[in-house]
Amino acid sequence: MSERGFFDTNILIYTDDKREPRKRNLGLALLAHHQKTRSGAISLQVLQEYYAVVTRKMHVDPELARYKVSLFAHMDVMRPDVPDLIAAIDNHCLHKISFWDGLILQAAEAMQCRILYSENFQAKRSYNGIRIVNPFL
Repeated sequence: MSERGFFDTNILIYTDDKREPRKRNLGLALLAHHQKTRSGAISLQVLQEYYAVVTRKMHVDPELARYKVSLFAHMDVMRPDVPDLIAAIDNHCLHKISFWDGLILQAAEAMQCRILYSENFQAKRSYNGIRIVNPFL
């Protein structure tokens, strides 16, 4: 089984980006691998951000985006609660990252992921024992 990985929103967004075929293909392959091995995780935040960005900025048809949200939701989905919000604030203060990135980090930790796939975090760095991997480097 693969090492458990958490997907940041940008990885999902690239699956719809026709201007970046290399990133699109890499993102699709990585997601497919983790879905097949049942080792992928995302959060409700990631699903919400994905839908908002691709429909607003990339003009993806809302029905197609809705369908893809339902497909992505076949991975384990973290649904944050108040303790997660507090932990996200702690991550924000401790690591000097945005609150939203702090929430992503907390979600990955809550889902017991060892890898956080993201283009936004500093690649090869670790936070709270979670290794950041930019799959596009």
